[in-house]
Amino acid sequence: MRACSEAVPLYPVYALLFADTGLSTAQVSSLFAIWSVVAFAAEVPSGALADAWSRKRLYALGELLTAAGYLLWILWPSYPGFALGFVLWGLGGSLASGSLEALVYDELAASGREADYARVAGRGGTIAILAMLAATLVATPAWQWGGYALVGALSVAIKTAGALLALRLPENRSSPASSEDDDESYWATLQGGVREAFGSRLVARATLVAALVPGFTALDEYLPLLSQEKGASTAAVPLLYAVTALAMAAGSALASRPFPLLVTLPLAAALLAVGALVPHLAGMVAVSAAFGLLEYSIIRSETRLQDTITGPARTTVLSVAGFGGEVFAVLLYATFALPLEMPLLFALCAAPLLLTALIARR
Repeated sequence: MRACSEAVPLYPVYALLFADTGLSTAQVSSLFAIWSVVAFAAEVPSGALADAWSRKRLYALGELLTAAGYLLWILWPSYPGFALGFVLWGLGGSLASGSLEALVYDELAASGREADYARVAGRGGTIAILAMLAATLVATPAWQWGGYALVGALSVAIKTAGALLALRLPENRSSPASSEDDDESYWATLQGGVREAFGSRLVARATLVAALVPGFTALDEYLPLLSQEKGASTAAVPLLYAVTALAMAAGSALASRPFPLLVTLPLAAALLAVGALVPHLAGMVAVSAAFGLLEYSIIRSETRLQDTITGPARTTVLSVAGFGGEVFAVLLYATFALPLEMPLLFALCAAPLLLTALIARR
């Protein structure tokens, strides 16, 4: 998932840290479960907190909590330390989720430039994907030179720098959510945001689409397995993932061009199914192109949702969509537990993609 991908050197190797510490597969799985439960529980409440308090400050706090989680892994490399680190990472990710997007949209809207949101978000997404790719490339030499301590220190520094930069962003809000009236308290903001997310068919449908489309990126967890099914060596898998990352960066960069989701999503479904079923590594090119279209569609669906929100609880509504995306991703994970071959499982995911396109059309 997009929320799981971090542009820090520690992200590609933290599973190795767990293994080198002696954790079993069951223990690692339980850590992921802790991470997911915390993220699920905090997603929507943290969105309301951003609307009621400060979006840029909450985003910065989320980055610092994530940095603290990384630091804890390095200073306390044990199951309790890893578990507490995942709690901090889950909270940090939830605090940051939707905060920056809502902040950018409202600042653009304040100057009458909300139509530029897709372009700005697309460029930001491209930079984030390329940064993640660069961090992946840096991880190996950093680990060879300074071990997990250096990789962790670089990751903490990157997150801390991100928090400090976020605090320098403009935030000129005059929405009711920032006043001191009782009916505009945190709980009123939370209720208002959830009510807006489901209060009208237009917003509810946009929320649903903005939840479903990012959920499909959970498939990237299985790309190495699909590559190996097609004959890729272990050494070639990172190169194939780099192709996918570049396709996603291209899709993000093109997000300012308004192609309808009724076109991009069915095309992504077709490329995903065909690429998965082709019994050759060439099929991974089609799969990568599908991920590029998905990345484009993510930004367009989020932009559509942003345009439909009229109340002050913008981050809360975005967090409702984020929560839905996490739930859908878990359903995809459950699907991949079926006793079917990996190419067939990928191809079957084309069906819900087509259904999402129909929902977007309506």
